[in-house]
Amino acid sequence: MAATTTPSTQIMTPKPCISASSKTSRSRIACFSNETKGATWTKLRSSSLISSTQSLSKSYDCKPFKSERHVVKAMSGASDKQPLPGLPIDLRGKRAFIAGVADDNGYGWAIAKSLAAAGAEILVGTWVPALNIFETSLRRGKFDESRVLPDGSLMEITKVYPLDAVYDSPEDVPEDVKANKRYSGSAKWTVKEVAETVKQDFGTIDILVHSLANGPEVSKPLLETSRNGYLAAISASSYSFVSLLKHFVPIMNPGGATISLTYIASEKIIPGYGGGMSSAKAALESDTKVLAFEAGRKHNIRVNTISAGPLRSRAAKAIGFIDMMIDYSLENAPLQKELTADEVGSAAAFLASPLASAITGAVVYVDNGLNAMGVGVDSPVFKDLDIPKAQKSPRFRLVKVFSSKDPKSMNLIICLGQFMVVTQVPVVALVAIEAPDDMEAPLA
Repeated sequence: MAATTTPSTQIMTPKPCISASSKTSRSRIACFSNETKGATWTKLRSSSLISSTQSLSKSYDCKPFKSERHVVKAMSGASDKQPLPGLPIDLRGKRAFIAGVADDNGYGWAIAKSLAAAGAEILVGTWVPALNIFETSLRRGKFDESRVLPDGSLMEITKVYPLDAVYDSPEDVPEDVKANKRYSGSAKWTVKEVAETVKQDFGTIDILVHSLANGPEVSKPLLETSRNGYLAAISASSYSFVSLLKHFVPIMNPGGATISLTYIASEKIIPGYGGGMSSAKAALESDTKVLAFEAGRKHNIRVNTISAGPLRSRAAKAIGFIDMMIDYSLENAPLQKELTADEVGSAAAFLASPLASAITGAVVYVDNGLNAMGVGVDSPVFKDLDIPKAQKSPRFRLVKVFSSKDPKSMNLIICLGQFMVVTQVPVVALVAIEAPDDMEAPLA
């Protein structure tokens, strides 16, 4: 049997705050200022990109400064009754449980942030083997930069629960899993037990998010997929949502909402997305419609799923061809831009809010419109057609940073198109803001 020490951990300790400008919304430009003498680089991200050795203050109006920030809980407070202007997404006083958050760069995290920004209290369920690393990263502040909300506060996760949504109850857990050292130290992590523990801790929830998927044979074509591999994909990626809703719906307040994540492979062929995963996503979308009827009639709960485009998350990178899918989307989608996790998070916040009170049983596409395309317009057969393309800025890539003889300067090797450029840049205050993982950024 697995040890039963601490079933869950509460993460509510204030973290050191990050100094940032109020203008740091979604810019991908590395901002510099040479007006501060003796300043050093405060952060060197993979995209700390510099285009010239000239003074940058003319192009970048970004000055180093200090700002005071307070960590606040992303939940209801004394000001909840104050109306917000306009037509806001207002989730103050609501409580959300997001299943499947294990790091800070996936859709689950982005959805949690968006719900928190709208005022909801955040609870998360983390896969048991990843629980220790996730909690440790939270406590040590490794996610603090990713926790920053639009108002400058930090997203506060009220409680983290160990969860393995493949198992409905303790009776379903095989002995080898119970004895697995990766599960030792955690208890009450089956779906039924987590729902019961949340009820004991908080009574009810209003929002349930399913951000789970796994296919042990995802790299295999369907014809080479084993029965066990196929059923494992269905179990972890689609039935897990049925199980979560089954056990959580009794503690959901009427008018609540559930959201899952699907993928276009459910309805169109995506070579390489195998092992039964395409079937699992198709099942998830079908279940969304059936559950919308059943949960709507019995419990007044809405059920929707978001068909999200490709994202460079850690989970997606494990499939092996995520970069190719992102490049394909950039070339063929109506909107020629890379999808961000925050865009999916914003859609989820809308679906969870009263603004979407009449939307249920829907597959909502958040993929820059790629789902609408019947052909890939980057194909050579369309070379003679006058197909409009988005204007793209020249791209540059930071290859290497190394010290120079001058202690006040740094040498950079930059790849600009087909050219390699070596340049020397003064050591100045650097603020790297939301840079892409591939170390590329548009030239300013």
